[in-house]
Amino acid sequence: MRPETVEKKSAVRNGIGHLFFAVLAIALEGAAIVMLITRFVGYAEELTIASRLFSMVLILLIYAQHKTASMKMPWIMLIMAFPIFGVTFYLLVGLSGSTRRMRDRFLAIDLQLFPMMGRSDERIARAKKERNPSASVFRYIQDYAGFPVFQNSDVVYYKNASEGLEAQKEELRKAEKFIFMEYHAIEDAEAWHGIQEILAEKAQNGVEVRLFYDDIGSASFISGDFRRKMEHLGIQCRVFNPVTPTLNIFFNNRDHRKITVVDGRVAFTGGYNLANEYFNITHPYGFWKDTGVRVEGDAVKSFTVMFLEMWNAIRATDEDDRNFDRFFPQIPYRAKEPGGYVQPFADSPIDNEQVGENVYISIIEQAKDYVWFVTPYLIITDEMTHAFGLAAKRGVDVRIVTPGIPDKRIVYGVTRSYYNGLVRNGVRIYEYTPGFCHEKQCVSDDRIATCGTINLDYRSLYHHFEDGCLMADCSAVMKVKEDFQETFPVCREVTEKYRNGRSRFMRLYQLVFRLIAPLL
Repeated sequence: MRPETVEKKSAVRNGIGHLFFAVLAIALEGAAIVMLITRFVGYAEELTIASRLFSMVLILLIYAQHKTASMKMPWIMLIMAFPIFGVTFYLLVGLSGSTRRMRDRFLAIDLQLFPMMGRSDERIARAKKERNPSASVFRYIQDYAGFPVFQNSDVVYYKNASEGLEAQKEELRKAEKFIFMEYHAIEDAEAWHGIQEILAEKAQNGVEVRLFYDDIGSASFISGDFRRKMEHLGIQCRVFNPVTPTLNIFFNNRDHRKITVVDGRVAFTGGYNLANEYFNITHPYGFWKDTGVRVEGDAVKSFTVMFLEMWNAIRATDEDDRNFDRFFPQIPYRAKEPGGYVQPFADSPIDNEQVGENVYISIIEQAKDYVWFVTPYLIITDEMTHAFGLAAKRGVDVRIVTPGIPDKRIVYGVTRSYYNGLVRNGVRIYEYTPGFCHEKQCVSDDRIATCGTINLDYRSLYHHFEDGCLMADCSAVMKVKEDFQETFPVCREVTEKYRNGRSRFMRLYQLVFRLIAPLL
C-alpha cells in the first residue's frame, strides 16, 4: 500500500460520520424531488408537459442572469437534454445565491461594520496623481467591494505554510483582548492541536477567542463533537452553513476564507487551512506548497470587518454583537514602508459582483512586462482566458503554475483541458513536480501582487466567500516574485506538449471536461 494512501485514510478517520451525513443529506434532497415526481406517474403526459414548461422557464431565468456565458450555457444544455435530471441537479448544486432575509442580514451588518474602516479617496487620488498603475484597481475594490486601500501598514510574506503557522502561533501567544479565526477546513490533529493549546490557555486568561469554520470544508477532518469540545475549552465556536437534509439554495456557497486576527493589531491570511497536509506533517499528494501573509497596521481593520461580518450575519438565531467599537482599537503604528499600499478585500456570492475575478483580470490587463499566477485549479471563464491570451499577444510574459500531483483527478483533468486554449495564444504553463501547489497568488511588473484564498476556478470566483490581500510598491511584492523564481526550476513546462501534442482521444476527453467544468 502506498504511504499516501495510509495518510489519506488517517486524515479522514474522525470525520467520516460527518461526511456520510453530508452525502446522505444531498441524496435525501434528490430522493425527495424524485419521489414527488413519481407520485404523479399516472399523469405521464401532463407531467411531461409541465416539466418541459418548467424547464423552459428555468432556462430563460438562467439565460437572463448577469453571469458569463461560460457559467450559463452548460446548465442550459444539460436541462434541455435531460429536463428532469437537469432541473433536479440545478436545484441541488447549481443555485448560487441566498434568501432575501440572508441578504438583508448581511446588509444590516455591513452598514455598521464597513464605516469602521473609513475610506481611502485621498490615498487613491495620490496614487492616481503619481500615475501609479494600481490606482484603478484600488478604486475598483473600494467602490465595488467596500474595502479601502491603506498605506500605514506592513506585509510579511511566507513562502511556506509552516513559516506562516509558526508566525501565527507567536502572535496568538501575545493576545491580550481577542482572537478571531475563520477557516474553510480544520483538522482535529497535530497542526491544529498546537493552536488549540494556545487558544485554550488564552481563553482561560480572559482573552475572547472565537473560531468559525465551514461545515463542508471540515467534514472529512473533524468529528461531530468538535464544536462542543471547543466550547468546553472556552473557545466560542460557530459553523458556517451546516448541512441539513432539506432543499437549501445556499448550500452551494461555502466559506473558503482563511483569516486570523489578534487584538486588531495583526492579521494573517493565505492559502492554507489548519490541517496536517498543509504543513507537510502528512504527504497525501507529495510536497504541499502553500503561502501566506502577515499584515500589521491600519489594514488589519479590513480583516476584522470580514470576520465580524460572517460571525454576525450567517444565522439569525445567534446572539450577535451589539458594540463593534471594542474590536477596532486605536493602535499607534508607524509603517516600516510608508510608501507601500496594502488592500485586504473580500468577495461574496451574495452581491453578484465577481470581485476576485475582476481584480485578477485588471492585474492581467495592466501588465506590461510580466504577470505570473499559481493556482491549484484552473477552471476559468472565457473572459479570463481572453485576458490571459491578449496579454501574451501584447508581449507580456504570462505564466501559470498548476500542481504536478492532483488532489482531485477529475478536476485535474478539467484544469488540463484549459491548457491548449491558453498556450495557443502565448501563455506558458508549468506543473509543480514536487507535489501539490495550493497557493492562490499572482505578481506583475515588480509592482503589484496578491495572496489569499481565491483559486482560478468557478467555485472561488462565483460561489464561495473568499478573501485576498492586494500589495503594491512594497517589499512583499518582490518576495512573491522571488518565490515564483524559485518555483519555476522545480516545475515541468508543458506549454509545447499542449500546443500540438495531444491525441484525438485526449482532445475529445478534454472537450467533455470543458463542458462540465461549470457544473463541478
